[in-house]
Amino acid sequence: MPFIDHLKSRVKPIQKRIVLPENNSDRALKAAAIVAREGFAKIILVGDPEQLNRDAKRLGVSFEGIEIINPATYERMDELCAYFAKRREKKGMTVDKAREIMTKDTTFFGAGLVAMGDADGCVSGSTRTSADVIKAGLQVIGVRPGNKTVCSGFIVLSNTNLGEGGKLVFGDCGVILDPTAEQLADIATSCAIRARYTLGIKDVRVALLTYSTKGSGTGESVDKVQQAVEILKQRNVDFAFDGELQADAALVPEVGERKAPGSSVAGHANVLIFPNLAAANIGYKLVERFSGATCLGPLVQGLAKPILDLSRGCSVSDIVDVVAVCASDAILADSLK
Repeated sequence: MPFIDHLKSRVKPIQKRIVLPENNSDRALKAAAIVAREGFAKIILVGDPEQLNRDAKRLGVSFEGIEIINPATYERMDELCAYFAKRREKKGMTVDKAREIMTKDTTFFGAGLVAMGDADGCVSGSTRTSADVIKAGLQVIGVRPGNKTVCSGFIVLSNTNLGEGGKLVFGDCGVILDPTAEQLADIATSCAIRARYTLGIKDVRVALLTYSTKGSGTGESVDKVQQAVEILKQRNVDFAFDGELQADAALVPEVGERKAPGSSVAGHANVLIFPNLAAANIGYKLVERFSGATCLGPLVQGLAKPILDLSRGCSVSDIVDVVAVCASDAILADSLK
């Protein structure tokens, strides 16, 4: 069974409530109808019901079984605004400012529904930037207890034998421009969680990448990756990791054996951690375009509850698939309470 179909079947019995707040996105509205029809999650749309029903008719889709919440008539708006004002009071947030944001910005309102417990997760970004979505998640939800770094991971599904039968996680491809060594260690941990709980990979093997393998090159990037490896050792994490490694040494067994003999990760990595955003973003897009791999993300990681981002170039099917990932993340968040 393909990974996405397996994921949908896994989350379907739990019926998590996922809000798609972008009512100005035809792709999001079409995706909502598909999820409702497939029935692996409960969908919430944000906006005026009459307008959304007109949109459904225009698009030729059905919103049967979909809940529509209008910010203008939301029964808990006073409670939500008081909560948001309290969270941001040191930044000058007032109840009136909170109300203005929550009534005008549907992504913030979607995150607010998650904060209030009226939704289990939120998927946005087909018409908004990653910065917009992450800002809503950070300001309304906040980071997971014990975590310092909000980052992103891409699920990469390829028709190769690389990674775990063609399945890999890339990070961080969308959030942190130039992570510190400590942030790289955090990114590695979040991506390991993504690989284990979303992709179902039992034997997680994390490669921290740069242009050098085991001292073959020098420079700031090499030093930083080496420091991140030492931090992971000190943390005694529960997954295999190694670095610094070049991409071929991380993925190709014969190259890994030659360049990093004795490594438990080299040649068999299923999680790739890039040294900076430029390398990661370029890397996943090259993989996607040259190999035809499916790349789902950037999937925001490290928040207390799931607020997932989409690429603005996403397709309808991409949104449907990320809803399934979000439902899985919501189940995991419940288990970590």
